[in-house]
Amino acid sequence: MIVQEEFDNQTSAQLGFEEYIEQLTDQVAPEIEIDSVPDDLGELYRVWNSYHLLGTFYQNVEGKWVAQPCNSDDRPCCDTPELAQLFIIAVNGLLVADVA
Repeated sequence: MIVQEEFDNQTSAQLGFEEYIEQLTDQVAPEIEIDSVPDDLGELYRVWNSYHLLGTFYQNVEGKWVAQPCNSDDRPCCDTPELAQLFIIAVNGLLVADVA
């Protein structure tokens, strides 16, 4: 009877592990949206994840793109608007690696 109990425990553990792996593989990249609103100095671009504002970015007078994540005091200057967006997404912990 002890052998059957060990088998049941191992089977249960294996099923739990497989379920955990399946949950990890089901995770998908977040839906990120960018919009803009007029500002006194030009356009202010906003980065959203669903209805959560992740941050904003704008182009300064030197032509650099300033990223302003909502949950950080960092305000890095980036060479492109894509890098500013990427910084905001990364600071919010939403970067998903492309493994394809």
